[in-house]
Amino acid sequence: MKLLIITQKVDMNDDNLGFFHSWLEKMAEKADIFIIGNYVGKYDLPKNVKVFSLGKERRVGRLVKIFKYQWFLLKLLPRVDGVFFHMCPEYVLGAHLLPKIFRKKTLLWYTHKSFNWKLKLAEKLTDKIFTASKESFRLPSKKVEVTGHGIDLDKFKPAETKKYGSKFKIISVGRISPVKNYEIMINAAEILKNKGFFAQGGPASGWEIKIAGAPILKDDKTYFEKLKNLIKEKKLDGVIEFVGPIPNKYIAEFYQSGDLFINLSDTGSLDKAVLEAMACGLKILTSNEAFKDILKEDNIADKNPENIAFKIINLASSEKKYSLVEYTAKNHGLDNLAEKIIKQFRNA
Repeated sequence: MKLLIITQKVDMNDDNLGFFHSWLEKMAEKADIFIIGNYVGKYDLPKNVKVFSLGKERRVGRLVKIFKYQWFLLKLLPRVDGVFFHMCPEYVLGAHLLPKIFRKKTLLWYTHKSFNWKLKLAEKLTDKIFTASKESFRLPSKKVEVTGHGIDLDKFKPAETKKYGSKFKIISVGRISPVKNYEIMINAAEILKNKGFFAQGGPASGWEIKIAGAPILKDDKTYFEKLKNLIKEKKLDGVIEFVGPIPNKYIAEFYQSGDLFINLSDTGSLDKAVLEAMACGLKILTSNEAFKDILKEDNIADKNPENIAFKIINLASSEKKYSLVEYTAKNHGLDNLAEKIIKQFRNA
C-alpha cells in the first residue's frame, strides 16, 4: 500500500513537531510513504519514504508554495491509495477536489478545541477525521472517530534508574504562551517558598521548577519577558528556570529527570505533553478539563495558586501512580494509532 502524507514540518529536531517523525517511521513499517512538508529539516526515515518540501525552510514565497503543492498533488495522487492530512485544514482546502477527482480516500488528523470556517469546509471535503479525544474536536460530525493520541512508548517510558537524594523536580513542557498560565505556577512557587516547602525534611533535599519551551509569536515574547520579571520580583531565580526548547529526540530524557509534571493550560483538548509525562511515570497536576475523567481529584488543579501549592505538597509525599503508565500505553500508544490510520486506507 502507498500513502501520501501532508504535514506542516518534517524535522526530527523540532521541539514542537519533531514527534511526527516517529509517526512517519511507524507508518512506514506498514506502507510506502510519500510526504509533502511545508518545511523540511533533518530526518532519518526508511528507504520506502520519499519526502518533498514546499520550501518554507528556504523562505520560498507563498505563491510559489501554492504552485508546488498543486504540482506535487498532481504528480503523487495517481500513485497512492489515500491521503493523510496532519492537523492543518488549510492543506485540505488547498488540495481542492483533486483527491476526489483521483478517487482517493482522505483522512484528517485534528486536535484542538477551536474551529473556524476552514475546519468546517475541510470537514466537508474529508472522508474521515481522527482526533485524540472528544474534547479535541468540537465540530459536530459523523465523520469523527476518537482514536487516542500517538505516544511513542519506546521513547516515553519510566526511567530505568533515578538518582536518590536529588532535588524534587517539577517540570513543564510547552510553548511559552499566555494560554499556559505560567504566572499562576510562579505564584504557587512563591507560596511554596514562604511555607518552607521541604524545610523540615521530605522526599528530597530541596525543590526546583524547570520549564522547557520557547515563545514563538510576538505576544508570546512579551509574555515571556513578564514572566522573567515576575520571577525576579518574587526572588525565585534560584528555584525556577526556563531551559529553552528541547529537541524532540531529547525530550523524553527531560521528562524522565522530573518527579512532578504541571500543566495549567487552557487548551481544553487532551494535551500530548501530559500524556508523555504520564507515559514516563511522573506524578501529574493539570487544570486541563479534558483530563477530569482520566485522573483523580488529587491530580486536577484549578487556577488558584494556594490550592495548587497545597496539591503540590500532597503529591510530593505520595507514591507514583504507575497505573497512569498503563493507561497511556493502552489508550494512546503510537502502534495502535498507526494501525488505525493504515486500516482506514486498507479498507478503502
